[in-house]
Amino acid sequence: MAGLGLVAAIMVIAISPARADDSANIPPALKCADLTGWKMPGSTTTVTKAEVVPEAPPGTVQPSPPAPATISVALPPNCRADGVIDQRVGVEGKSYAIGFAVALPDRWNGRFLFQGGGGLNGSIRPPLGYHAAGDVPALARGFAVVSTDSGHQGAVFDASFLKDQEAALNFANASVGKVTMAAKAIVAHYYGQPAKRSYFTGCSTGGREGMLASARYPEQFDGIVAGAPAMRTGNSNIGLAWANAAFSQIAPKDASGKPEPARTFSAGERKLITNAILDACDAKDGVKDGLIFDGKACQFDPAVLTCKGDKTDSCLAPPQVDALKKAFAGPKNSRNTQVYPPFLWDSGVAAEGVAIPGILTSGARSPVGPPVWESIDVDQLEDRVNASGMDRLTNTAYWTNLSSYFGRGGKLLFYHGVSDPWFSALDTVNYYERMAADSGGMELVREKSSRAFLVPGMGHCSSGAALDRFDLLSAVVNWVEDGKAPEMVVATGPALPGRTRPLCAYPQHAQYKGQGDPESAASFECK
Repeated sequence: MAGLGLVAAIMVIAISPARADDSANIPPALKCADLTGWKMPGSTTTVTKAEVVPEAPPGTVQPSPPAPATISVALPPNCRADGVIDQRVGVEGKSYAIGFAVALPDRWNGRFLFQGGGGLNGSIRPPLGYHAAGDVPALARGFAVVSTDSGHQGAVFDASFLKDQEAALNFANASVGKVTMAAKAIVAHYYGQPAKRSYFTGCSTGGREGMLASARYPEQFDGIVAGAPAMRTGNSNIGLAWANAAFSQIAPKDASGKPEPARTFSAGERKLITNAILDACDAKDGVKDGLIFDGKACQFDPAVLTCKGDKTDSCLAPPQVDALKKAFAGPKNSRNTQVYPPFLWDSGVAAEGVAIPGILTSGARSPVGPPVWESIDVDQLEDRVNASGMDRLTNTAYWTNLSSYFGRGGKLLFYHGVSDPWFSALDTVNYYERMAADSGGMELVREKSSRAFLVPGMGHCSSGAALDRFDLLSAVVNWVEDGKAPEMVVATGPALPGRTRPLCAYPQHAQYKGQGDPESAASFECK
């Protein structure tokens, strides 16, 4: 449910990233201090504070504190306007408001960007526009950027605000519309003219919010980038509970007799599983490089690791094999209906040393709910999700008619790490296919309106031994403003220095041409 990692990226193939920064360099019509106390006409929106922010040198700004990652380019001088919408006293006498911050660069390119949140929100993250923007976040390109707490204050997974009806409604959907209108009004007031184009980028909860923007506010945005969307967390948590229970059945127990699913497989066994997945699937894209780009052709069967005799370090005991198969297959209810999709066999399923470890390393632990499921009743959990008004309101997985958004020229890009341990990439693919079918058909939607990109080896929003840096912000801007659909984007990553690969628009994948430097994206084609 959270976008905890820095999701970075680089340029679109054959398209200069400068195109997205080709700005009019519009100066402010007001002084920054003039915004303090400004009230949006006909609204409760008030700017509580507006302060000049000087240029920030490279490496000095954290996009998602307390995470240590920093922005690698300079951020321009800007006016940061903080404000509130609908300030009030709610349940238990607690103060509530939709808090937001808008960064207004001294040299504006005429574009507006809404930066999606993470987890259950609850704090205003620096308005930079860093999601899927490569090494150059939106603010550094001259965008005006807004971020929001979505209507409450609290830790990233603190759900206590849900007691308050309005705070719950704001998180579920209303804050996206309210903040968009308020921020656009502030931008127009400050520069003396409205934004020419409006964009949205986010991952996890921010990806869900991006889907929400396309489905419920189709007139507000021209281009949206939605990463690893937390689009039906009730179901995804059943998927994790299912896998966790499968591991817990055979896991070692702690001193109190409680299973420890994160210890179901030793470090050596996790490496054994990863290597077996790579042996089965890595070379199908034409080169063995530790990344599986042709995921559709991956037919890994854990049974190949079953010990023929006594248990050794080079094989798995039959109960381990059974647990592995069951966990990755995903939950089904008593009617044999898949409640959540399978998790894909990929190179990062045992990732460790990262903010959000791989599904085998964590024992399929969810960021919310019990850390251990000793048993599971899928029907009961599914009934509980289906009966939850909050789950229904936050859910963006079932609205698939985007004809109004696409009809006015809106573009929607998805991306998802194939090794995401919280949300199966297959759930995003499933939504994309259903949405395309209901919005004019796959061929038309793919040609005119929406594309999806799967990132091999990548965990939740970023990280892992993967190429997790790619510039979908330039891609969506170029599609909206120049009509250039992104066939592929080039990905890099600090975990694999010197390597570049194309990320191809689904259902295509990167395939080695058979000649040329296997470390270079130029030696690959989309097939």
